[in-house]
Amino acid sequence: MILTLLRIVLMSSLATRSRVLPLVAAGALLLAGCGTSGGASDGGSDRQAVAAFYPLAWVTERVAGEDWEVSNLTQPGGEPHDLELGIAQTADLDEADVVVFEHEFQPAVDEAIDNVSDAVVVDAAEAVELRSIEEQHEGHAEQSEDEHAAEEAHAEDDAAEDDGHGHGETDPHFWQDPLLMADLADAVAEGLAEVDTEGAATYQANADELRAELEELDAEFSEGLARCERDTVVVSHEAFGYLERYGLHFVGIAGLSPDAEPTPAVIAELEELIASEGITTVFSERLASPAMAESLASDTGVETAVLDPIEGPGEGDDASDYVALMQQNLEALRRANGC
Repeated sequence: MILTLLRIVLMSSLATRSRVLPLVAAGALLLAGCGTSGGASDGGSDRQAVAAFYPLAWVTERVAGEDWEVSNLTQPGGEPHDLELGIAQTADLDEADVVVFEHEFQPAVDEAIDNVSDAVVVDAAEAVELRSIEEQHEGHAEQSEDEHAAEEAHAEDDAAEDDGHGHGETDPHFWQDPLLMADLADAVAEGLAEVDTEGAATYQANADELRAELEELDAEFSEGLARCERDTVVVSHEAFGYLERYGLHFVGIAGLSPDAEPTPAVIAELEELIASEGITTVFSERLASPAMAESLASDTGVETAVLDPIEGPGEGDDASDYVALMQQNLEALRRANGC
């Protein structure tokens, strides 16, 4: 722990160092008095895995099993795009045996991994096949003029203003596709096996079991969205593109980042789209302000509902279960689109 804090001090500003150095000294005295620190003696797991945000943590927990302690850098209720790491989270990264993250989704995590982590790293951006932004709306050759206009307005908006989150040319929200989550599970199993070779067969068996469950979820979406009255969905931000392979088409009020502000041109095109397509619902989301969605719905006389990007755990009995959260989204889409 003392080495961890020293690393953080070296990475920090002068003001931060002045606050952290006393902690380092106090920690050294404490360890000298106790003679040992943490580890198996305090009942904790010998193996530590750190995941950057909820979907990655859920997969890691399912594949790792009970012999690993899995921590999530993004706390419940936190917006993962906006994550800033504190000293405790940086220390977790330093002490981890395995880190599961997604490159370019959370810049603070990218930087910390480069600077403090010596762990086996599983990068979801390499483990799964991410869609390019250009592919975002492939398969919708028969889009209406209003759909094309809304997309073009967004493209002009994105070109004029960088959202600051650095997603690059790919859509990072792959966890909306259950089969890509299964691919991540295989990569996590390989990462865990690098640390614990004796457990490799167990980790792969856990990943295979999870894949079977996720394939069932994929089948639910395919069947549940096969026959819908409408196929266009207006959402707060473009976090649902991977669901388009089920035959739906998603148009975001904001771009890839939930806190981006849409231009008047985007709002005008969305209002025309809602009217022309007979859209009944504008979706907000749980971790971001619903103000944009509620305003658009009010102006167009349609309903609002929640479609969860599943970037953090939900609420209620199924709060920490990805499959249950996805099933809730499926039911919301079926209601809104007359499926």
